[in-house]
Amino acid sequence: MATMTEPPSEVFRLSQLIYDTRYRSMTIQVVAFILIMSGLFYLGSNVAQNYERGFDFGFLGNRAGYDINQRLIEYTNDSTHGRAAIVGILNTLLVAVLGCITATIIGVLMGILRLSNNWIVAKLASAYVEGFRNVPLLLWILVIGAIMTEAMPQPRDFRGDDAEASMILGESVAFTNRGIYIPNVLFTRSLSGNEVDTETDAAIATASFADWAVILVVLVAGIVGSVIIGRRAQDIQDRTGVRPPGTFWQRLGVIVVPTAIVMLVLGATLDFPELRGFNFSGGIHLRNALIALWFALALYTGAFIAEIVRAGIMSVSKGQTEASYALGLRPSWTMNLVILPQALRVIIPPLISQFLNLTKNSSLAIAVGYMDVRATLGGITVNQTGRELEGIMLLGLFYLITSLTISGAMNIYNSSVKLKER
Repeated sequence: MATMTEPPSEVFRLSQLIYDTRYRSMTIQVVAFILIMSGLFYLGSNVAQNYERGFDFGFLGNRAGYDINQRLIEYTNDSTHGRAAIVGILNTLLVAVLGCITATIIGVLMGILRLSNNWIVAKLASAYVEGFRNVPLLLWILVIGAIMTEAMPQPRDFRGDDAEASMILGESVAFTNRGIYIPNVLFTRSLSGNEVDTETDAAIATASFADWAVILVVLVAGIVGSVIIGRRAQDIQDRTGVRPPGTFWQRLGVIVVPTAIVMLVLGATLDFPELRGFNFSGGIHLRNALIALWFALALYTGAFIAEIVRAGIMSVSKGQTEASYALGLRPSWTMNLVILPQALRVIIPPLISQFLNLTKNSSLAIAVGYMDVRATLGGITVNQTGRELEGIMLLGLFYLITSLTISGAMNIYNSSVKLKER
């Protein structure tokens, strides 16, 4: 009679951690983890040992003592370093938002034009792309800054009947070698019920910031409502084949009407720039540093976005275009309704990287004297207080949070527009 015997149990040997494929990968990961943690512990202990003063962020409450020429909120040299850091953060976010929007518009337009059947148009778009993306960004910032300073007329050229220069858009915008002057929105009333003194700049700045925050909330709420109305109309169209009438005007009204009501309640008025003495006063002064940084970032990044858009469009099968033409759709409708929606799944992931690069490249603002967070918190504040480690840590934390926010928002948008497969 045959008997079954169990196979002898394998005895574990230390050599198996290296020679046995079942354990080798785990061994490598554990060793790598130990080495990395040891290195981080060494660096941390070395920094703590050499930094005998200890970490102290109390310097943010000290008097800054320096001026900031371009600012979105009230600030004087008697304000604190924390206030100066906030001004720099807002300046960085301002140029990042303006740059991303402008670069996207330029990039999408140039990416489409590069595929144009018109030889001249396609070559001009190609010359733009190759010209801007192959020259360092810092050089473009300096070039545009020099053009704004040297080529634009002086404020005195706008004076007199025989003026050499004139304002545009109904005498409301002036391009000068000191920057661009555009109308400003002021408020004669505040949400607190107090009348705003329109003769006092400080009162205007304080009231404007608080009230603009409310307007921004109303505007964002209107945009969200518009998106909800659009999705509801699309769902009805998918079910019935008929789109509800007046959807466009409903979406436009839910954005414009509430915002306009809030503006009327606040008594919004336009303050136009006027030439007084040797310079313009009133309105909003967009300094050359902001203009140079904004357009250089937009044009440089737009060249990369153009290539991303071109690659995304070319990834869509030509059969989609031929089928669209066969249904009688015009080329513009084909691009907007058929090609671009399918190309977005290829365009958006690398587009996120370009937005992140643009935001971080805004730190080159120091080359033209634009006071962003790198110049305030990471520059003058660090030099004055001697708290370089704390300042750089806060600066790095700001860029990290900003980058993660942009990446998260774009990933959410990417998930909403990607193709839904069964």
